[in-house]
Amino acid sequence: MRTVRRLVYSEVLSAVAFTTLAFLALMFFFDFVDQLGRIGRTGYTVTTALLSTVLELPGRFYELFPITVLIGSIYALSRLAQSSEFTILRTAGLGPGRAVVLLTTLGFLFAGMTFAVGDWLAPAAEQKNISIKAAASGGLNVGAAGAWLRDRVDQPGGTSLNVSVHVARLGARGELQGVRIYEFGADGRLQRRIEAAQAVADEDGRWELTKARVDRWDGGQGAARMEQAERLQWASNLKASVVSAAVLPVGTMTTLELWRYSSHLSRQEQAFAQHAIAFWKKALYPMACFVMLGLALPFAYLHARGGGISWKVFGGIMIGISFMVFNSLSSHLGLLQGWSPWVAAAAPGLLYLMLSLCAFGWLVRYR
Repeated sequence: MRTVRRLVYSEVLSAVAFTTLAFLALMFFFDFVDQLGRIGRTGYTVTTALLSTVLELPGRFYELFPITVLIGSIYALSRLAQSSEFTILRTAGLGPGRAVVLLTTLGFLFAGMTFAVGDWLAPAAEQKNISIKAAASGGLNVGAAGAWLRDRVDQPGGTSLNVSVHVARLGARGELQGVRIYEFGADGRLQRRIEAAQAVADEDGRWELTKARVDRWDGGQGAARMEQAERLQWASNLKASVVSAAVLPVGTMTTLELWRYSSHLSRQEQAFAQHAIAFWKKALYPMACFVMLGLALPFAYLHARGGGISWKVFGGIMIGISFMVFNSLSSHLGLLQGWSPWVAAAAPGLLYLMLSLCAFGWLVRYR
């Protein structure tokens, strides 16, 4: 069994590695060409474009790796079947159950690699990439209309303030620019508005505001009192991690950060389904490697005269693309139909895994 494992693993690993490198090289070329249009703008040089493209590679690896696992596995198993090596292995005792266990063990390796890159390397590289782009351009816009955050601050006497925070831009050093804070009383009246040129938040919820202007409405009166301060301290429950999750793309967040942010949105009675689905997709995405290996296994049982390797690899690419499309479509359907987040995230993988097992069982029984 050790010889069989060594043969199958070496074939699959080498094919997957080659396919992954080929796809990454192709995506590197496309991303770098896309960056060329920005060269010449203030602070954006060829070196900046090249470094930014390199930092996008971990994210590309995370997105493409399940597909490259599928294509590489199909190629390796089809080649073994075409050369009759897999037939010899079956004759020597490699039954369907052992074949499933063999690829399942390999799936743990691929899933571990996907999780490590997606949860550690890709978010860190994406954050560094955003910092480089912000430093080159003097800051980055946070969406088309900025980012909004909500908070509830408890006051002495059992009352609370409902707070809305708007952030317009992300600065070159990670600071928040164009910050506006609105504090509403329990009766819904605006009590205080703070406008600051810059702000920095820490993990204790303390905000350091720079060049702040404060407008107060006391006692529900129409007249406002205006104050200005070069520096102002503002306390809230909005920690630095929550603020980063609100202003930065989802790709910069780890699985744990997505869970924390979706929980924060739920506590603040905000729409959290999108981030909850993103959390479950990120948590379950490494399992897609098992699905891809399951889809590749039936190709080892197809007769060599049923088609060449090229057609089988092409079929694998089409299956991988359909899986990615359905995976993305499932998220949107989950939001529109109000599905449970974990159902929307897990449905594509479970469906394709069931289809692969059915195809595998039919080939073993009738072919």
